[in-house]
Amino acid sequence: MSRNTTARIDLSALQHNFATVRRLAPDSRVASVVKADGYGHGIQRIARALPDSDLLAVATLGEAQSVRDSGWRGRLLLLEGYTGRNEFMWARKLDADFVLHHPSQLEILEANGCCSRQHVWLKLDTGMHRLGFPAREAASLLQRIARISGVHEPVLMTHFACADDTDNDMTREQAALFDQETQSLPGQRSLANSAAVLNFPETCRDIVRPGVMLYGISPIPGRVGSDHGLQPVMTLECQLLAVNACRAGDRVGYGATWVCPEDMLIGVAGIGYGDGYPRHLRSGAPVLVNGQPARLAGRVSMDLITLDLRGLDKAEVGDPVVLWGAGLPVETVAEWAGAIPYELICGVTGRVRRKSV
Repeated sequence: MSRNTTARIDLSALQHNFATVRRLAPDSRVASVVKADGYGHGIQRIARALPDSDLLAVATLGEAQSVRDSGWRGRLLLLEGYTGRNEFMWARKLDADFVLHHPSQLEILEANGCCSRQHVWLKLDTGMHRLGFPAREAASLLQRIARISGVHEPVLMTHFACADDTDNDMTREQAALFDQETQSLPGQRSLANSAAVLNFPETCRDIVRPGVMLYGISPIPGRVGSDHGLQPVMTLECQLLAVNACRAGDRVGYGATWVCPEDMLIGVAGIGYGDGYPRHLRSGAPVLVNGQPARLAGRVSMDLITLDLRGLDKAEVGDPVVLWGAGLPVETVAEWAGAIPYELICGVTGRVRRKSV
């Protein structure tokens, strides 16, 4: 950690976004998804900042342990369930709810029973064909689960493949199949992720599972968080390390791919792909220098980037540079990288200091 390269984490924005989920899904409980190190924001920091969540949801047992270590004593959901008996016993020790999505997991549960503090989530595949039992097996699976010692009435869930696209009928087809196969069955329902909360509010059943929208980011292509009333939680920033006067025709950076079109200032900023700033960003990608628009000039290197400072004649060493966040949506930067915003926020490396504000 050096060069004042920082990810500022705005916890008030996080809480604002959580309140937005509550407003959009007023009749649902909220399972806040904090996997992937809290989407790159720091899992323990995020867990402590979401005390009003009905559940916190993670992907791995290591993440579940981190959430418990943060002080969270509420319900905790393991989205991928467990692999093998050792992981099952770890989940039990953590009092973690777990998703059942495969026969091997069900067999372990049958052999060991369930802790009274845990809840089972039965994942049904309604068309994504990634994890989950075939939806047509829901009734027989519930009968089998009901015979296991200590098991509460399972939550029935599915996951949508195309909820970010309102023109795609697949989400409605998945929801219809889920309803068809579960309509006479007991148990709470959980269908909606962030995209479905925004695009398909009719799928906000008993429990919603918002992820990226909690962090102020739109899951919908072509839109940004503010379009939905969300606020960015992470602002990635660094400083200018140098401001150099270059001549027309001078070549800048690795590969000498960017050529100064005129006499101009080139800024050098202290961030690179070693910090998680994407190497494949194209020249022209936007940044903010002292709050003013500037552009990436040339290739991103491991530790540094070079910036076109035309129009910023007063730029000085030490000036702040915002790579994304407040004033510059990460969704916009992701488009320049040919990526999705999830990749950018989850890719910020450990040498960038996270600072709560």
